[in-house]
Amino acid sequence: MKIKDYLVLVSVIMIVVMMVIPLPPLLLDFLIMINISLSLTIILVAMNTKEALQFSIFPTLLLLTTLFRLGLNVSTTRSILTNQDGGQVIETFGSFVVGGSAIIGILVFLILVIIQFLVITKGSERVAEVAARFTLDSMPGKQMSIDADLGAGMISDQEAKKRREKVSQEADFYGAMDGASKFVKGDAIAGIIITLINILGGLMIGVIVHKLPFGEAAKLFTLLSIGDGLVSQIPALLISTAAGIVVTRAASEGNLGTDITRQLFAYPKMLYVVAGTLTLFAVFTPISPLLVFPIAGLVAFGGYKMQRTLNAEEEEEKEASSHDGQELEGLKSPESVVDLLHVDAIEFEFGYGLIPIADKNQGGDLLDRVIMIRRQCAIELGIVVPVIRIRDNIQLFPNQYVIKIKGNRVASGEIMLDHYLAMSPGIDDESIEGIATVEPAFGMPALWVNEEMKEEAEMAGYAIVDPPSVVSTHLTEVIKKHAHELIGRQEVKSLVENIRENSPAVVEELIPNLMAIGEVQKVLMKLLKEKVSIRNLLVILETLADYSSQTKDTDVLTEYVRQALSRQITLQYTNPNEALQVITAGASLEKKFAESVHRTEQGSYLSIDPEASQTIFQKISEQVTQLQQSGVQPILLTSPATRMYMRQFVERFAPDLPVLSYNELEPEVEIQSVGVVNISGGVGSFS
Repeated sequence: MKIKDYLVLVSVIMIVVMMVIPLPPLLLDFLIMINISLSLTIILVAMNTKEALQFSIFPTLLLLTTLFRLGLNVSTTRSILTNQDGGQVIETFGSFVVGGSAIIGILVFLILVIIQFLVITKGSERVAEVAARFTLDSMPGKQMSIDADLGAGMISDQEAKKRREKVSQEADFYGAMDGASKFVKGDAIAGIIITLINILGGLMIGVIVHKLPFGEAAKLFTLLSIGDGLVSQIPALLISTAAGIVVTRAASEGNLGTDITRQLFAYPKMLYVVAGTLTLFAVFTPISPLLVFPIAGLVAFGGYKMQRTLNAEEEEEKEASSHDGQELEGLKSPESVVDLLHVDAIEFEFGYGLIPIADKNQGGDLLDRVIMIRRQCAIELGIVVPVIRIRDNIQLFPNQYVIKIKGNRVASGEIMLDHYLAMSPGIDDESIEGIATVEPAFGMPALWVNEEMKEEAEMAGYAIVDPPSVVSTHLTEVIKKHAHELIGRQEVKSLVENIRENSPAVVEELIPNLMAIGEVQKVLMKLLKEKVSIRNLLVILETLADYSSQTKDTDVLTEYVRQALSRQITLQYTNPNEALQVITAGASLEKKFAESVHRTEQGSYLSIDPEASQTIFQKISEQVTQLQQSGVQPILLTSPATRMYMRQFVERFAPDLPVLSYNELEPEVEIQSVGVVNISGGVGSFS
């Protein structure tokens, strides 16, 4: 603990001690002045805060100052009743401030108490209560707004955390102020009771104990008690006012003084009306003109000066509005329509029935899942997924959702929030009852089962998935499938600049001397289209730098890059200690493709007659179907020379079928050919 921490602890302990141990009058004078100084400091700080949270310690400080003030009351009461002396400060307030009159002192004291108790304290208490209620009611909306901004990528995780903490602190502050205002109210009541006790008790002690005449005892103890009440209630009044200022302050750009002068005197012409009204008082009433005319003249002069300042500001605003008007005219021009043509890269729209999955206050965690999806795609694919725009769409069915890529619908689905998706292990159990459906991400048959049937389905071996996981899995697979559409020249430039920071040599050699950004983009798109991660971008750029001087054909350069990423591709499709089962392209099929390649100045392309295409399609489809039925992922293995042409042919009817070449697999990988595809001689049998 630091020294200031010990000082606070010692101060609180001393407040309790001063209630028990008698203090000399000199020390009481010192503590009373400390109390007045502290109250003045608090009200000045309250006036200069821009928003309530800048003085978040105020509720606790209010309690401590109240305790300090009550401790002083106990000590001064003991000193007055015991020694007939409360110190110089109390004596001054009892004699000089109220003119030595007990009746005047009592009246002044009662007025202060009434002002504090009925006006300031009661109003502050009500404002704090309403502010606490409205702050708590608005918390869900504020949290949803923060979550929406975070999911849309408009703010970072740190900013979202900071804003959530501020919302929580506001609720805690106004709730604490609602309770702390009760201390102020109780302090006002205690002040009245303590003063009455001092007067009555002092009168009894003065007459009975000190044998003073009744009149002398009444005057002495009444003045001392009134002085004690005044030195206690004036700081209490200041702190009550500070509490009212804090709870009534709305967040603004300035402090209280700035806001008052800017808003109260916003209409200088009204000051002329005030000056004229004061002049009428001087003319038609007995009030002395010598008193009224200087004040009226001062008010009129102030209005004149503020009017000149306001006119100057209006001239500046006119110039600014003229400039804004020119900009507005520019917005009306045909070129401004370009701003309306922006299309979000990825959109997720859902019907109103699915709002709970996006509303965090209803237990929805879709926004958090979207953040994890973007991180997962960055790790697995090596790309920065653009901001995913999430919005509800009343045109959709209540339980329907739609995924759009660059404004076009690419996927959709329907989920049931009060059910679970149960996917069969391969053998259906007739005892499991549910609503038949299709798993949207992979197209597998499934059932929507309720909470009661969930446990039975799990016991039967069904894979149980909750609705938010169904949506996030579908969204992830759609992003992976269309990743090549999400990487444009600007995104590639950002990725390249990131590499330039650590490996500037390869970037300076390749771009723009050997390849342009657009050509690098084409290579990366081809890799992503076949689900090859581009996270190892440094190896990709170095390979392009090695071979781009030999050829500008991006298809050929992509093949070189794939071979350079052989270890990555091998790990992607193989399992440890297991042979890689593949469908092999036979010699006749390889020859057919080699003969069907036509090379021109613009590049090479594949041209196969329709009859041969149909035959090849049927034989590859048979092999793929047999492997899928046996639970093995089908992979087509071919030679490096024909791989890219084989891929171009296959993607028309089997876009998800991986086509690999021998050079893309590491030498130590054990390859097991489970089928051979030939043009002549039929389809090779399984081995």
